[in-house]
Amino acid sequence: MMLFRLVVGLLLFAGVVSFALYIGTGQVVWRQRGLLIIKWTVLAGLGFFAVLILERLALML
Repeated sequence: MMLFRLVVGLLLFAGVVSFALYIGTGQVVWRQRGLLIIKWTVLAGLGFFAVLILERLALML
C-alpha cells in the first residue's frame, strides 16, 4: 500500500512539473505529457481500488 501511494504521488508530481514546464516554456508537448501522465495515473488508481473492492467482496462470500 505504501509503495502504491509513493508511485501515485510521484506520478502526480511529474504531471504537475510537466504543466509547470508548459506554463514556463509555452511548448504544447509539455501539456500533452502532463495530461498523459495524469490520465494513466487516474486509470491505475481506479484499477487499484477495483482490485481492493474485489478482494473484500471475495472475503464476504
